[in-house]
Amino acid sequence: QVQLVESGGGLVQAGGSLRLSCAASGRTFSSYNMGWFRQAPGKEREFVAGITWTGGTTSFADSVKGRFSISRDNAKNTVYLQMNSLKLEDTAVYYCAAARTYSTVVGKRQYEYDYWGQGTQVTVSS
Repeated sequence: QVQLVESGGGLVQAGGSLRLSCAASGRTFSSYNMGWFRQAPGKEREFVAGITWTGGTTSFADSVKGRFSISRDNAKNTVYLQMNSLKLEDTAVYYCAAARTYSTVVGKRQYEYDYWGQGTQVTVSS
């Protein structure tokens, strides 16, 4: 069992930056692929970014490419989402997710992930 706790959300002006963190419990964090998803009001949850268990492969939604980056620190059981040049449309609840897999391919669908955090709100204002 893995528990995930997101932090770092908040209110930021358009063009600003935020870094989200996701702290995982358990000793097997390094064997999980990790992903970030988001859900805006009235919309479905969507993939934002992901990173494989080795950290060797990352993947991003087209809408955030070039603005967001993802990284992990297995010693700290933490995955990060660095968000730069934020836009109004980035406003959403951001969720961290963990997938029990040794795949070198980043999953982009919710069913590929086994554990989820409670989410952290990111609000981008004009």
